[in-house]
Amino acid sequence: QVQLVESGGGLVQHGGSLSLSCAASGRIFSGYAMGWFRQAPGKEREFVAAISWSTGSTYYADSVKGRFTISRDNAKNTVYLQMNSLKPEDTAVYYCAADPAGAYQGSSYLQTPRRYDYWGQGTQVTVSS
Repeated sequence: QVQLVESGGGLVQHGGSLSLSCAASGRIFSGYAMGWFRQAPGKEREFVAAISWSTGSTYYADSVKGRFTISRDNAKNTVYLQMNSLKPEDTAVYYCAADPAGAYQGSSYLQTPRRYDYWGQGTQVTVSS
């Protein structure tokens, strides 16, 4: 059983930055992938970024490439999402997710929400114009 808790959301003006954290209970083992997803009101949940716990390989949605960075701290059982150059369209609830079998999967697999077994409660990110 894995519990995930996101933090770091808030209100920021366009062009600003926020850093999100996702703390996982217990240990995240080498087979895991960790992902960030977001969902705006009335919209489907969409993939943002993912990272393999073992290899460190990262994957990004085209919409955030060059602006967002996902990283991990294995010792702290924590995954981060550094968000720079934020745009109003980045406004959403951001969710952290864990996939116990995703470490060696490809981008298509990791972009699919149903592949993830554990989800955090979400943290609101609002980017003003």
